[in-house]
Amino acid sequence: MSMCHVRGFFKLVVLMLSVTLVGCASSLARIDTWQGDPAGAADAAVLKSPGEITVVQVNGREMTNFLMDDLALDYGLLPGQNEVVFTYKTIWAKAGVVDSGESKVHTVESKPQRVSFEAVAGEEYRFSFTKPSSRKEAETLMENFSADLVNRSGEVVASSGEWDAQAARKAARTPVPAGTGVSGDAQSGSTLDRMKSLWGDATEEEKREFLRWAFE
Repeated sequence: MSMCHVRGFFKLVVLMLSVTLVGCASSLARIDTWQGDPAGAADAAVLKSPGEITVVQVNGREMTNFLMDDLALDYGLLPGQNEVVFTYKTIWAKAGVVDSGESKVHTVESKPQRVSFEAVAGEEYRFSFTKPSSRKEAETLMENFSADLVNRSGEVVASSGEWDAQAARKAARTPVPAGTGVSGDAQSGSTLDRMKSLWGDATEEEKREFLRWAFE
């Protein structure tokens, strides 16, 4: 292949990558936390999440884990009650010489946090938390970490607490009592929601075991 052809091919690859990245950037402008086209989607609220915060779940639905850490992302929320599960993480450079293969940074991460609040149509929410100035301070903060959720006016609408994954799984597995007046279709929908929630909370080993059982 001649040098002209090589340069032409290289330019084509660069152009394709540029288009792809532009498309990704536009799709990351806001991540909607619902499926389909539900009522209220046009008046969605927005949760602004900084790079230090990783949103794990919204209303039991697992959020996408991107390859790049420390991305500031916006999440679309339907008006009404919303439950957000997240973690807070800080990264600190190691001092001195680092051995080959050893990580060059210290990662300090909180336990999973849960915050539940009533989202208002068209409102904007963001996390408010104490930012540590050193790794030692970060480690101390992680022992009892909590973040506030504030609206556009700066008013605190809710505060986070530690999320109990096991308790959430147990609640999801609780069957709907008979004779509650719930229709068969509604019960079916609730079961599907619980199954989705269980799958999102399951460990990789649990998922593999389930798939082995399902396809035997």
